[in-house]
Amino acid sequence: SFQEAGVIQQAYNLNFLFHVVPTRCAQRPAWSAFSVSSPAIVLETGKQAGAGARDRPEAVVVRLHKACGSTVTAWLQTSLPVKKAMLRVHAEGLGVRGNGGQSLQPCALTPSCDLLEHLAAQGCLPLEQQGLRLSFTPFRMLSVLLLPSH
Repeated sequence: SFQEAGVIQQAYNLNFLFHVVPTRCAQRPAWSAFSVSSPAIVLETGKQAGAGARDRPEAVVVRLHKACGSTVTAWLQTSLPVKKAMLRVHAEGLGVRGNGGQSLQPCALTPSCDLLEHLAAQGCLPLEQQGLRLSFTPFRMLSVLLLPSH
């Protein structure tokens, strides 16, 4: 299948080329701010929150999507110090699941923010040892607003 062949990752590699710049500094260990436990999930964007989060200038937004059919639950891990995480679902009927596995509709989500990072209500996703547990249905996008703990 195209999923097993890594077509989606190869397409991203083609469209988002890395530029190698030689340096004279000492080798440093590899570091990543984010990782996702499933290859079916694409971490599309990690960025500083925009003007909508003006009262939280240190916030970070991470946007992820399910790139092919089927549903999947994945863990978003970060090496950044996070004290709160809020979810934004980008379409209706999304297949986001709470801790008990119950389906949550967008209007029922307490912890949410809009595309401009305005908080719709107070609340947060549970931060677990493995990271943030996110459930995806095919081709759906989620945004997570992360508030640092410092």
